Amino acid sequence: MKTPYTAVLAAAAVVVLLLLTEAELSTAVTCNPTQLSPCVGAITSSSPPSKLCCSKIKEQKPCLCQYLRNPNLKKFVNTPNARKVASTCGTPFPKC
Repeated sequence: MKTPYTAVLAAAAVVVLLLLTEAELSTAVTCNPTQLSPCVGAITSSSPPSKLCCSKIKEQKPCLCQYLRNPNLKKFVNTPNARKVASTCGTPFPKC
């Protein structure tokens, strides 16, 4: 009994989609504002951000709107220095 070519192709497509979905889930960001602690010095003063700070801002970028909606975090995240640090790191400040 021969398996139709389209059925094999469809099964392969399903496997590829499942693998892509799995890969996307494994690279999801965990929103944790403490991950931005390397940026505290740059945000609270006019010192330039470190490479670690910039990498953490880029990593946490999908979470910034969530942080801005949190009244306890907004007062730190939504400051001119925080915007300057994000800009210096090449991460545009989000428009939420």
